[in-house]
Amino acid sequence: MGYQILVVDDSAIIRAAVKKAISMSGLEVKQVFEAGDGLQALEVLGHEWIDIVFADLNMPNMSGLELIEKMSSDNLLISIPVVIVSSEQSQKRIDDLKNRGIRAYIKKPFRPENFRDVVSEVLGAVGGVCHV
Repeated sequence: MGYQILVVDDSAIIRAAVKKAISMSGLEVKQVFEAGDGLQALEVLGHEWIDIVFADLNMPNMSGLELIEKMSSDNLLISIPVVIVSSEQSQKRIDDLKNRGIRAYIKKPFRPENFRDVVSEVLGAVGGVCHV
């Protein structure tokens, strides 16, 4: 089995760190796709089956919030959970994001367990966790 995951961040270094954390998390992952902004993410979402999206907030061309809004208005994409991975510290802002449709929030810096726990919570993924 394994999850199809999309990591959206304008920093290649952060995308690599998220991919590494996911690989160390114990999750069964089939493939991790990458996008540098919301526009690239929509392109990937148009061609690939994605189980969950991990997205940054502040990106050029299309922000994480704009991506959430586009996905929310699309009948095929609305059901894909979006998790924000950001250094945003304002609880008010995080609550606002949750009201706009994000399913969870992971604060930077993050640990592999953060991704495992969020995927388990959001996807009900006990069967998707590889216990080694």
